[in-house]
Order: sequence, then C-alpha cells, then structure tokens
Amino acid sequence: MKWFSRLAALAMVILALPSWAKVVEQQLTLPDGLGSAVLYSNDQLKKPGPGVVVIHEWWGLNAYAKGRAKALAKLGYTSIAVDMYGTGKVADHPKDAQAFMEAAMREPDKMNARFDAAMAILKAQPNVDGARIYAIGYCFGGGVVLNQARMGKALAGVASFHGSLGSSIQAEKGKLKAKLLVATGGADPFNPPQVVSAFVKEMMDAGADLDLRVYPGAMHSFTNPGSTALGKQFDMPLAYDEAADKDSWAALLRMLKGR
Repeated sequence: MKWFSRLAALAMVILALPSWAKVVEQQLTLPDGLGSAVLYSNDQLKKPGPGVVVIHEWWGLNAYAKGRAKALAKLGYTSIAVDMYGTGKVADHPKDAQAFMEAAMREPDKMNARFDAAMAILKAQPNVDGARIYAIGYCFGGGVVLNQARMGKALAGVASFHGSLGSSIQAEKGKLKAKLLVATGGADPFNPPQVVSAFVKEMMDAGADLDLRVYPGAMHSFTNPGSTALGKQFDMPLAYDEAADKDSWAALLRMLKGR
C-alpha cells in the first residue's frame, strides 16, 4: 500500500497549490464626475504584464462587457471595463441604447476623459506594464477604441469587434501608433463593403499595422451570445456567430501576447 500512501500525499500537495487564479473585482469611481468603471485583476500575477481597457456595446456597461473584461483577467491580463456613458444606466431597448449613445457622442471631450482616466488607472496598477496598454471595444465601443488610436493615444494595440469603422476623425501617418485588430461581419449592414474598403484605404494611407478579419455571413454583434435573441426580439440584424467569435478572440489573445 506504499504506492497508495505516496499517491495520497502527492494529491494533498497538488490540492494545496493554487489550481487557478482568483479574479479580484473592484468598483471604481472615475475622477471629476466622469462616472464609473470596474477593475479586474488576477491575484496570481508575478510580474507586470499588459493592461486592457474594455468599452461596451451601445447597450451600456452590462454583464456582457464585464464578462469579457473578467475573462481577460482570468487569463492574466488586468482589465478595466468603463461606463463610457458616465451614467451607470444600461439599456434593454434599442431606443434607449440609441439615446444613450447619442448623448455620449455629443460630449466627445468627456468620452476621451473617461478613456484617459481608465488608462491612468491601469498604468497605476503594480501588475501592469505601462508600455503595454491595449483597448478593445464592441459595437459602439469598437468605434470608440479605433478613434482613440486615430488620435494617437499611447496604446500598444486596439481591437474592434463589430465596431463602427467610419469616423470624422481620420488616421494620420506618424500619429497612429497602435497595432489594429478589426473584426467585422461580412453580412453586417452597419459596415457594408464600401465602408470597409474606405476604412482599409484610410489605414493603409496612415501606414497602420492592421489585421482585418471579415467573417462571411456574420451579422452585427456576432461575438455576443445573447445577440440572436435580441435580433429576433427587435427585428434587428444581430446574431451570434460562434466561429467568428472564437477566431476573433484568438486573434486578440495573440495580439496581447505580442504575436
């Protein structure tokens, strides 16, 4: 029975070791009345690594956006999910989402300030390498992070998932520093082929390091498992696409690893 005793002792050692990291969630208030954010950190990190700003869909800072930030923290990336509307409100109807988004876009300085505050919070974290700050966004948030890159923010990389590609802000050569990952649906009416083509030309003229992924047949909000039901409920071109979701997420993780 010696083998059994040794096996039991080994099992006790394994059980005594941390089998997975614990994610610590902190509710934060941004300075100057800018609103709130949620910081997710990994208590098993041993050295500074990338930090990620996460910007929500037009619905607001809901469970989906927070879930993506938490998933990154589980993988070892300190993340901060920002309420870009600054109100704490979350929409459950497209009319409210549209109103929230339009109100925020009428105050671009406040949106930029919220983003800058989130970056500053990340850089202040002991387990974040300040030279490796990334930003990702979904739908409305995808357009937000692309504009931050266009403005020349000190970001290592930006990933837009089914985000708005057109913008009044144009990328400029020498100003755009961030690597770009852009994932869009080939059947997304909000980003038709002509918009995608214009975006590619803009980025190529600016000398961008661009990884563009167009998923044939994928509709808007293809990364959100709840989007199919929402599309049916509100008769909107929204639908989850598992293959596109997995491929774009894998591309993001490669970006964060510097590959």
